[in-house]
Amino acid sequence: MPSLGITEYYAGKAIFITGATGFMGKVLVEKLLRSCPEVKTIYILVRTKKGQSPVARLDKFLKSRVFEKLQAIDPKACNKIRLVPGDILQENLGLSVKDEEELLRECQIVYNNAACVSFNLHIRLAVKMNTLGTQKVLKLAEKMTKLEVFVHVSTTFCHDDLDVVEEKLYPSKHNPQDIINMVDWMDDETLTALQPELIKPYPNTYGYSKCLTESLVSQYNGKFPIAIARPSIVVPSLKEPMPGWLDNINGPSGVVYAASRGVLRTIYCKDTTKLDTICVDLAINAIIILTFLTGIEKPKDIRVCNLSQYGVKDITWVECREHWSKYLSKYPLSLVLWYPSATAKNYKWEHKICEFFTHLVPAYLIDLLLFLLGKKTFMVRIIDRLTLGLEVLEYYNTRNWVFKNEYFKSLKHRITREEDETFFTDFSNADLDLYMENYVKGIREFYCKEDPSTIPQAKILHKRLYYLHVIVNIAFYALCVYFLYWIVKKVSLVV
Repeated sequence: MPSLGITEYYAGKAIFITGATGFMGKVLVEKLLRSCPEVKTIYILVRTKKGQSPVARLDKFLKSRVFEKLQAIDPKACNKIRLVPGDILQENLGLSVKDEEELLRECQIVYNNAACVSFNLHIRLAVKMNTLGTQKVLKLAEKMTKLEVFVHVSTTFCHDDLDVVEEKLYPSKHNPQDIINMVDWMDDETLTALQPELIKPYPNTYGYSKCLTESLVSQYNGKFPIAIARPSIVVPSLKEPMPGWLDNINGPSGVVYAASRGVLRTIYCKDTTKLDTICVDLAINAIIILTFLTGIEKPKDIRVCNLSQYGVKDITWVECREHWSKYLSKYPLSLVLWYPSATAKNYKWEHKICEFFTHLVPAYLIDLLLFLLGKKTFMVRIIDRLTLGLEVLEYYNTRNWVFKNEYFKSLKHRITREEDETFFTDFSNADLDLYMENYVKGIREFYCKEDPSTIPQAKILHKRLYYLHVIVNIAFYALCVYFLYWIVKKVSLVV
């Protein structure tokens, strides 16, 4: 166990973070400022997005509810955040000369957290954002005079062609630089035609580009201490900054959200498929500890840590659905399309039949009604997007992986008991039922931004929709029975 503590290590440190405005990035910044109060400066790279300048985005960033607890403890803590306008897609990250000089002179820790988690990105954009962007950060880090540790945030699914993923580096299918060069000069039509064969056996460009990125990072081994953190599916917080906090609906949160709105009615998923997730606060705590240990011990080789709850407290998609159904009646959404009643199907044909009757048919009926009323149609487009998203998830909903996580589980034993209470990484003693309640509640409160005062009215709507749902189901099955009776009667008359 190191003689220097975590907070002592981070005291006086200048830290550079890419992807700070994202889900994990917000929690990382907040946790560092709150639990390592003597940190000197946190530089965050922020780009212009959707017409908003970096300054405007920083202002919005600081108003996020993720900082409520920190602001109550130390209102001046956020003054340590230093905006660095830039973009990972631009040459030299789009840095000004002044900002670059300051980063090279001051920074001791770099967190490369910027990435696009969309599974449907074209190969050119996926490689430019996830691989080339990382290369630019690595080149910047290589010139930093005080650099102590470089942390690359990857994913356990960057090697999802393997059934067992260990905490070690794996070679990529292609040389990262060759692919970077290729997407730079090749035309869209040729690149699009090559994409399926190029990324095989990966089901999408996300896993493929993240694998390339790890291989690229490995080329810097020996130049400075490097750690690779591989979180699995990152889900809402267990405790901090508040239970159930989230600000996006990626992965399973998107499924829960769509089902809660009454839009998603069916999903293809094996009964035995486990949902390998990690709470965002546990992932960030592990990354902070991993940084600390790498900076103190300065290992010769790259340190890899799978931030996965595999074998700790397993939960299947089907069990997750049961928890969701239980707590949605307690925290229903105020605006829903129909009574939320999503079910998991073990067979794809079963899912497709249900999808036709519960997704497609209602969507076309709703759009037909809107068209007749002279209103803008939208439901078919939503269902098309939902169908595409479910097809992307099928690869993950019907498979199980073994993510070796011995080093991750050992982190709590490499720090003091007091530090483990602050930088907790163990989910084994968590109340799963309470966590799922906060998960459902968190989607309502933090993502949908619905005030708790609206819950009573939402419950009334929820109950009314339930009765209507039952009546419609009874009518539908009665009609089916009558139709079968009519067919049998006609056949018997012919015979």
